[in-house]
Amino acid sequence: MARVILHSDANSFYASVECLHRPDVRDHPLSVCGDPEMRHGIVLASNQQAKRWGVKTGMAVWQAKQTCPGLVVVPPDYSLYKHFSHMLRDIYECYSDRVESFGLDECWIDLSNPGFTIEDGEQKAHEIRLRVKNELGITVSVGVSDNKIFAKLGSDLKKPDAVSVVPPDRFRETIWHLPASDLLYVGPKTTKKLRDCNILTIGDLAKAPSDLLKYKLGKNGLMLQAYANGWDRSPVRPTTLEEAIGSVGNSITPPHDIRSLEDARCIYFLLAESVGARLRESNLQSKCVSISVRTTDLISYSCQRTLSSPTNITGEIASIACQLFSERYVRFLPLRSVGVSCSALSMEGAPVQLDLFGNQLHREKMHQLDCALDGIRRRFGNQVIVRGIVLAEPAFAQIDPKDDHTIHPQPFFTG
Repeated sequence: MARVILHSDANSFYASVECLHRPDVRDHPLSVCGDPEMRHGIVLASNQQAKRWGVKTGMAVWQAKQTCPGLVVVPPDYSLYKHFSHMLRDIYECYSDRVESFGLDECWIDLSNPGFTIEDGEQKAHEIRLRVKNELGITVSVGVSDNKIFAKLGSDLKKPDAVSVVPPDRFRETIWHLPASDLLYVGPKTTKKLRDCNILTIGDLAKAPSDLLKYKLGKNGLMLQAYANGWDRSPVRPTTLEEAIGSVGNSITPPHDIRSLEDARCIYFLLAESVGARLRESNLQSKCVSISVRTTDLISYSCQRTLSSPTNITGEIASIACQLFSERYVRFLPLRSVGVSCSALSMEGAPVQLDLFGNQLHREKMHQLDCALDGIRRRFGNQVIVRGIVLAEPAFAQIDPKDDHTIHPQPFFTG
């Protein structure tokens, strides 16, 4: 049976939703941006008018305003975006029960059925595109192919409000001339390594010597070559946005630079409160804790530690983060921003091998305490109870990382 896979990507999602809810400015150039006063002042998304002026995602707000003097800047409203994400999914599920979320604004949809062709998939893609525009008031671009990688690439070929097909029998003519960086999972670092080997296009990647790719990129090089040749056969896994979480993390740029180990401990406990609470809300636990730091020169570093037992206990996450920081990154102080992430996730309550000499009873009490605090904070707000370490720095004590600085999860491709 031939496969028919769609990838639907909401165009300028955050900005499109804001324009829909702000009719007085929808015809003006608009960007959704972080808060410059809290040093999160970058562009997260922009509407077409702003893009025509040259405003780009990742620009500093001051730079975007210089580029587009009449730019309307609005703060992000993640609860609203998540609501629209669920409405988008409701439409997709009218066509298939095999829908896989890829962040808030993207989904793969598997329409494969006996006798169903790529041409039928293109027709359904147009139908979905029109329904989203008429029912939700925003637009999507949809890619159609026989695998997830090419469907994703197709949704990027023509924007906004378009359908693009990457035919399984003519994909070489359609995409091999495109830059290798257009392929999913070819990021800036991989692009540079490929460029050093004179591999510039997707076609170059597809035809490159396998030994060279393995030497330069390891097994990921062979995986990317398979993608470039259309050999991806990974299934569309029916997952919701919440179920598709590959990791849970938060990073933050505080009101002033992190100048000391005490500052770092304060921030890591703040972030661990957020990450731990989100893990518990999703009934997840983690066996790998990662931290990241960003220097005042905007150079980033990261490291991780695998745990002997999975956890979602705030104190354990914070303790591991602080240990990693003390061992690796104290020498880089002062720092502009830091982050914590938990991965290698499993469902809470899954069987684990207990440590014969460990203090499992103490861990269970700490977990119960965290759950009790979660209940109080849900009722009265996240800052009704805070840890004493956070009060040491008044500027940091006002930060609410769970509500104000949530990084929405994006699942990783696991095929």
